[in-house]
Amino acid sequence: MRSVYAIYRKEMGHYFVSPVAYVVVAVFLIVAGFFFRLYMSYAIAQSVEMAMQGMASNMDVPGEVLGAFFGLLSTLILFLAPMLTMGVFAEERKRGTMELLMTSPVTDLQVVIGKFLASLTLFAIMLLPTAFYVLYLCFHSEPRPPMAMVFAGYLGAMLLGASLLAIGSFISSLTESQLIAVVLSFGAILILWVLDFAVRGSDSVTGQVLQYISVIHHYDDFTHGIIDTSSLIYYVSVPILFIFLTVLSVDSIRWRRA
Repeated sequence: MRSVYAIYRKEMGHYFVSPVAYVVVAVFLIVAGFFFRLYMSYAIAQSVEMAMQGMASNMDVPGEVLGAFFGLLSTLILFLAPMLTMGVFAEERKRGTMELLMTSPVTDLQVVIGKFLASLTLFAIMLLPTAFYVLYLCFHSEPRPPMAMVFAGYLGAMLLGASLLAIGSFISSLTESQLIAVVLSFGAILILWVLDFAVRGSDSVTGQVLQYISVIHHYDDFTHGIIDTSSLIYYVSVPILFIFLTVLSVDSIRWRRA
């Protein structure tokens, strides 16, 4: 555990001195805040308009806003996750510091887990301020949004983020170029993203398999406050799989250097 913590602390220090991390977090919070306000204004306007027309409004404004907001988070994570992981291994290889890691008294698994936990921590830090948006909604809406939906939404965002970060870390271990890493990561994630839309409505076995592989297919339930066991298994399995693949990739670097 000490070795993992040492790698983790080193990576966190690198994130906090890198302008890229600050830019990514700032862009995320600005865009998320803008659309949250937009969704809330639109939902309130719709509810008021229905009331003025004498229509019975059964519209759940807090629920509508939260559902749209958590859906937005998935799109932002798609674009920003590759930027958080592009330099995890690629920068080490480019600077030649990968050799130091290879010769230090740590295992490949410890290196990969330490770096993954650091990127996941930064992601959680990026996500945390959005809780203030939700708190604002809770204190200024009647009825208040169900806390089960809030919990499920953030759990889904964290699990989706962990999966995409694991994929990005694996791809970063394959190249020395951060630009190539971010482009390949975005392309791979986008493919896993659009599978759900490409085969939606298909009753074939192939279509169902491809839909299950899609990272966004399992996220939709969380945005509605539903925590499904199969989705939990999927979002736990994906990071484990790509952490394993990253360990193999790092191990291959060690052998090539030998």
